[in-house]
Amino acid sequence: MHASAHPEAEPVRTDRGSETYLRIRHEALWMGFVLSCLAMLPAIVAWTPQMTDYPSHLAGYKIMLDHGHDPYLTRYFLFNWEWTGNLGAELLMVPLTPIFGLEEAGRLIVALIPFLTGMAIMAVEWSLRKRVGVGAILALAMIWSPSLLMGFLNYSLSLAFALFAFAGWVRLEGWRWRWAAMIPVGFVVWLCHVSGWGVMGVLVFGYEWSRRASWRDWRPFLKPWPLIFPLLPMLLGMGANSKVSYGRWGVLEYKWGILYKAMRSYDQVFDITSLCLVLAVILAALALRRFDGRVGWAALILLVLTLVVPRQIFGGDYADYRLSTAALLVGCLAIDWPVPRWGLALAGLLFTARTALTTVVWYQDAQTARQLIAALDHVPEGARVATAVAIPRTQWLFGPFEHFGSYAVVRRSSMENSNFALPDVHMLSMRETRYRFNDPTQRILYAPWQRIDLRKFKPARHADYLWYIGTKQPVAIPDGARIVYATPHSLLARLPDAVDLANPADGS
Repeated sequence: MHASAHPEAEPVRTDRGSETYLRIRHEALWMGFVLSCLAMLPAIVAWTPQMTDYPSHLAGYKIMLDHGHDPYLTRYFLFNWEWTGNLGAELLMVPLTPIFGLEEAGRLIVALIPFLTGMAIMAVEWSLRKRVGVGAILALAMIWSPSLLMGFLNYSLSLAFALFAFAGWVRLEGWRWRWAAMIPVGFVVWLCHVSGWGVMGVLVFGYEWSRRASWRDWRPFLKPWPLIFPLLPMLLGMGANSKVSYGRWGVLEYKWGILYKAMRSYDQVFDITSLCLVLAVILAALALRRFDGRVGWAALILLVLTLVVPRQIFGGDYADYRLSTAALLVGCLAIDWPVPRWGLALAGLLFTARTALTTVVWYQDAQTARQLIAALDHVPEGARVATAVAIPRTQWLFGPFEHFGSYAVVRRSSMENSNFALPDVHMLSMRETRYRFNDPTQRILYAPWQRIDLRKFKPARHADYLWYIGTKQPVAIPDGARIVYATPHSLLARLPDAVDLANPADGS
């Protein structure tokens, strides 16, 4: 890897002050801005974000902001606020919800994250080279990553801020007070999500490592010191969950899976083809010595971390999967390869095609979501709802309805079983601890030959309503249950032991 010796290289080699040079720079910069705006399109066309985890996050925001005013939410849930490295969207919801309302505020945050990520990619590219090249345009294809599609909002927001912070680190080089500016920046990124803070540290270290005087130069290890201060609250136990796990079985198979699924979205052939195209460009840049070590070392470190970091750390799942796409994004930013305008257009075409696919899928799934959510018109305020979601054991696409039952909390202040509500892991928890009534009890994993018998669904024993969502029809529902609403792929049944909550202030 090399630190680019010609950061201003352009396909048209003219004097920097010439009209042609300026026009090329401005066209590429505008292209990056327009594509960053287009990245918001899925959240614009869908009335609610079609992310796997999003409904449960929205339910958590509602309970967080309620402050004990809703008697049903107070009856069913506890919320223990604490300063931790996983608060990005939560902190934004506090000022945005009074202005836009809960659901629109959440949708606005989802729309802003891909836009901010695109602009952060442009900021890094401009800080390094004072122009926008093919690598940055190619990196935009990683905006709608598996992490964002799964609904990891805090991490995705922190990654955007980490890229902005790295761009600032580069731009402020040589300024004597850079350290003072970067200390609060490090805390902001960490507050959004600890993993984004880690990516920021890797970017800064990789940049400084590429500029070392020799292999024995130890200064790159000390240069990022202004970013380490979030370690203090972690060492004091503030939100530092100690759970670490590589998974129960098949670690090597799983690690291989997160590598070739680094651009996973909604079509397996298209996604793997996209990955192969990106890797081919990166390898070609390496072979032609058009790979900038100032970010290239960080890409290599992130790839190694993808392989060695546990799947679960600090209470979060897929800690390593998040890094595989980040490594790919940073690897694209390392490409320092002058190409003509048509090369930039081809790189932008990959991003456009992937964003278009996500937009179409989100629009279609949002229409299905409108049918599903109509079931809540038949659910009284404060009812206990057991959601059962049938999920194929093997599928490529991200199912948007795995946590859809959490809308019962959002719209009806219900007790519902798909929420992220584990004590010592999430700030949200259930008051009732005699039985488990949270994620992942809503999941029914099935093989094609298996039948779905809802009489065996345990959460229904503690509920007033059973809400089933899935493309496979169940063969039976609990004895005595009465279906009150149905769509081609869902049903809502009132259970025989349902109770009327006439006075929510009483005990549960």
